[in-house]
Amino acid sequence: MTETSDVLLARLMSLHPKVIDLTLDRMWRLLAALGDPQDRLPPVVHIAGTNGKGSTLATIRAGLEATGARVHAYTSPHLARFHERIRIAGELIDEDHLARVLDRCEAANGGEPITYFEITTCAALLAMAETPADWCLIEVGLGGRLDATNVVKAPRLTVITPVDLDHQQYLGETVPEIAFEKAGILKRGTPCIVAPQSDAALAVIEDRAARTGAPLIAAGQHWHVSAERGRLIFQDETGLLDLPLPRLPGPHQITNAGTSLAALRHLGADEAACEAAVTRAEWPARMQRLVSGRVVDWAAGCELWLDGGHNPAAGQAVADTLATLPARPTHLVCGMLRTKDAEGYLRPLAPRAGRLTALAIPGETATLSAGETAEAGRRAGFKRIVESPSLEAALRDLAAAEPGSRILICGSLYLAGHVLRENVGGRAGADATPC
Repeated sequence: MTETSDVLLARLMSLHPKVIDLTLDRMWRLLAALGDPQDRLPPVVHIAGTNGKGSTLATIRAGLEATGARVHAYTSPHLARFHERIRIAGELIDEDHLARVLDRCEAANGGEPITYFEITTCAALLAMAETPADWCLIEVGLGGRLDATNVVKAPRLTVITPVDLDHQQYLGETVPEIAFEKAGILKRGTPCIVAPQSDAALAVIEDRAARTGAPLIAAGQHWHVSAERGRLIFQDETGLLDLPLPRLPGPHQITNAGTSLAALRHLGADEAACEAAVTRAEWPARMQRLVSGRVVDWAAGCELWLDGGHNPAAGQAVADTLATLPARPTHLVCGMLRTKDAEGYLRPLAPRAGRLTALAIPGETATLSAGETAEAGRRAGFKRIVESPSLEAALRDLAAAEPGSRILICGSLYLAGHVLRENVGGRAGADATPC
């Protein structure tokens, strides 16, 4: 009998001493042993970038599925349950299917060193190659050039969302260095949709495109998007679209929607599919309003929001989103990993929040302590800071001290996952996230 996916995943964690070790050599070895499933996928859209990858993928998926297409999708990380990473023909992979492909990958690997992300990416590629579908959407895990997903030789389309500082210990200390890694997904003859970029990032992407012979479809040159009078206006060489604003909240989602629409138009989607893309897309823990559940009860009487952004650009995006919401006293509950720029993330949020409650992320060895996050908050400009021993204590305290206020839980996708699991009573089931 095949073991459960939880047992298999726990064992796969031990195959390589490093969580992240960027190279494709181990991927090529295992994929060859599996019969090269990456060469048997439906047409692939490969998405890289610093922020907005998941939202962009979700919006493209919504548009393609509105046409009746069957769509595979691979994303990371998961929030509440590993199965969220792999969608097979529109549905989350079921337990039996996941356990079978993990078991096959473990057997084919033969105990050789391989990272958790690499072997689980092989499992996703295997599952997607063996199930018929019309499209396959793949999100880069980290960087692009040496990311485990960068094994598809001829994708139908690539996408680069906004590039900014994140994961500097792996990708480089500057935006151009990081852009070089992201642009590593470009392939000869494969068009690339490019979201709005800084001049420094765009110059690197354009240079890489020229060297590889990859046509660019770039924001500000080949397509434009804006919000005007409560509508989303998109224009490219095909014409103009006048659509509802995106379902996903926040000014930054205008950019993500525009990037997705540029991709969909290139893939041949009509106006109805484009409207469905922006109005039906769901992506949890990206300025998500929580309206029921155990965690909501802890914050009784307060307006509760959740966001998993964790770098300075994400902090600015969250701050810009808060500025668009109706006026209400607003407070943050924040936990972050020590690999992130906590001060840089919190700085744009300081003017938008009256109080910062700092806490450690439960169950994460790489978490900042509540004291360390509090200190980052002080450096970022917060005047009222509280350290809390737990999420429940933080929310109950705020609900008692600031009744009716807006509370945003933020700082990490790992904290967001903890929140979503707790909100359904601690279960990590398939219903732990809204999509």
